[in-house]
Amino acid sequence: MRKLVFELVPDGCWGYNLRSILSKVQWDFIKADARERAGGQCTICGKKTDKLDAHERWSYDCEKGVQKLEDVVAICKDCHSAIHIGRTQLKGDAIRAENHYMKVNGCSYAEMRRDLGEANAVNAERNKVAEWKLDLSWLKRYAGE
Repeated sequence: MRKLVFELVPDGCWGYNLRSILSKVQWDFIKADARERAGGQCTICGKKTDKLDAHERWSYDCEKGVQKLEDVVAICKDCHSAIHIGRTQLKGDAIRAENHYMKVNGCSYAEMRRDLGEANAVNAERNKVAEWKLDLSWLKRYAGE
């Protein structure tokens, strides 16, 4: 299992994220919590930085058509660019992201390309789902008793 993985978002899920659903105050609270849990370093590569992104981890159940929030973690911008390689490619910065992916995982270019191919195949299957339902039950942890 790789430390850093490509997480391609199905076409039907683009734009569905916590930042677009929650208020700015709520999102800022969740980001701060993720950063605090990370202790000032990327939860993937370990880079120490005070500029950590909040990354939403999702799982996808193709049979039920459910996109489920699993966690929000703090990661560096380089790991975030690699995770969202499709978006990064559109922005024209794929080479840097690919190099970071290979460095973090200690893998070759061929292995990185194979991993990307596998991620694209999984994404193609997810794109067959006509409509995704959101499961945000993870947020209950912030609801208070």
